Amino acid sequence: MTRMTRRAFTLTALSALGTAAPGFPTALPERPVTAAAPGGLAGTPGGTGMRGVWLATVLNRDWPSRPGLAPAAQRAELTAHLDRAVRRRLNTVFLQVRPTADALWPSPYEPWCAYLSGTQGEDPGWDPLGTAVAEAHARGLALHAWFNPYRIANHTDPDRLAASHPARAHPDWVVSYGGRLHYNPGLPEVRAFVQRAMLDAVARYPVDGVHFDDYFYPYPEDGQTFDDDEAYDRHGDAFTSRAAWRRDNIDRLVRETAAGVARVRPGTPFGISPFGVWRNASSDARGSDTRAGVQTYDDLYADTRTWVRKHWIDYVVPQLYWHIGDADADYATLVDWWADTVSGTGTRLYVGEALYKAGAADEPSAWQDPVELSRHLTLAARRPEVDGHVFFAAKDVAEDPVGAMARVAADHYR
Repeated sequence: MTRMTRRAFTLTALSALGTAAPGFPTALPERPVTAAAPGGLAGTPGGTGMRGVWLATVLNRDWPSRPGLAPAAQRAELTAHLDRAVRRRLNTVFLQVRPTADALWPSPYEPWCAYLSGTQGEDPGWDPLGTAVAEAHARGLALHAWFNPYRIANHTDPDRLAASHPARAHPDWVVSYGGRLHYNPGLPEVRAFVQRAMLDAVARYPVDGVHFDDYFYPYPEDGQTFDDDEAYDRHGDAFTSRAAWRRDNIDRLVRETAAGVARVRPGTPFGISPFGVWRNASSDARGSDTRAGVQTYDDLYADTRTWVRKHWIDYVVPQLYWHIGDADADYATLVDWWADTVSGTGTRLYVGEALYKAGAADEPSAWQDPVELSRHLTLAARRPEVDGHVFFAAKDVAEDPVGAMARVAADHYR
């Protein structure tokens, strides 16, 4: 089977909290007494800076290896990933616990995840998130709960969703775009609901961090329009453009989620791993000297620079998935841009690293060199604002076809 690239994976997988969505519980569970996070820096054990890995569950990318495994087999695969992280001297795992508006814990708001049993809504017979937190902590690892706020499904057929799925109860919340179903970020009731669903996990489990990935409004598709006309007509009067309104919708999600995390689990860091280019300098003098085909500000309506500068988030993990010297988006250029952006803000900077590209046949020669990623860490170390790295993803830590991860551990994680 051809190895799935991060870009292919990206393309394939794509009101206040007190406002209850009709038909759903109105209160979060009471916050339990929690154990201290295992280590030094908030959310990262040992005071060594971030040494993280993403563990993706969407499409069974990293784990479980396939749907329908017995609970004991799923648990064994999960703990093998955790053990491998320890052997590679990593300290943090970002576990994707809400990949498609479903859950890897017994949620009162959303059905069980299909990537566990093979059938959305079917109880897998164990509690993956609770187990992951306990097993990570037993190994001295931090566990950040990774959520995708708005993706519903990697198809466009609502009838394929579990009968209990909120998207079936509220079809007016749903937009079909790019071959996928998405919740509409422009509806306050959607924003309230997705926060309530996500914060349920944060309240229940002593997670060491709360994490969003790069999906807000979906990545643009040629010739297609994200149909939010009705929502814009109802809620967009105060804005000069639809783009400004969309950015405000995402800004509100970020600010409100940060406040919710602080309320239900004080001291727990909240961070986001956006696509690595905010804006090219050709679009905005404050942008990076890049020529990226996607800009989060313009295409995903995610004003990542503002979130950092205003310290709405505790940490940012820009996905700098380019090699040193890339003609359109040089890794070195982007490390400097992000370091300058976080400087003086209090927002921590961890760099997202494209381990999945190392040795991949369809990548340029730089990625065939097992030392490329190690060079990234050496280069980033000259900027004190960089407080660590996160690697995509767990399956690639396991396979490590050209030894790039082994080289990183040997050179930097002694």
